[in-house]
Amino acid sequence: MPKLNRYLKKGEAHPLERVKDEQAQRRIRLTLQAMEGFVMCQCIAMGLLQLIALRYSGRVPALFFRYLRTPSHTVVSEATVAAYLRKSIFRMFAQNPHLSITKIIRSKQETSDSDANLLAS
Repeated sequence: MPKLNRYLKKGEAHPLERVKDEQAQRRIRLTLQAMEGFVMCQCIAMGLLQLIALRYSGRVPALFFRYLRTPSHTVVSEATVAAYLRKSIFRMFAQNPHLSITKIIRSKQETSDSDANLLAS
C-alpha cells in the first residue's frame, strides 16, 4: 500500500488506485475490513461492560476493587466487571446448560472415541 497522504489534493488519485495488482487491492480492502471489524467488536464489548456495570453493580462482589476516576460505592468500574466475568463466566455456563451459547460450546468440545485416543493424558 502506498503511503497515505492525510490531505488529498483535488484530482489526485486515491492511494489504493495506485496499486495496480487486483489481488493486492483485494488484500488491502480485506485488511481494512478486518481492522474496522475488530474496533467495532471492541466498542460493543466495552459498551456491554458499561451496561453491566450500571445495571448489575449490586450483584458484583465489591471484593474486586479496580481504579475508577471518581470512586463510587454504588457503581463498579468496567475493569471490576471484566475481572469478575473472567473469573466466573465458565461457572455460569456450567450452571446454565440450557443456554444456546452453552450448547454451542459443548458441541464444539465433544470428541469422538478415535479423537480421544489421540489426546495426550
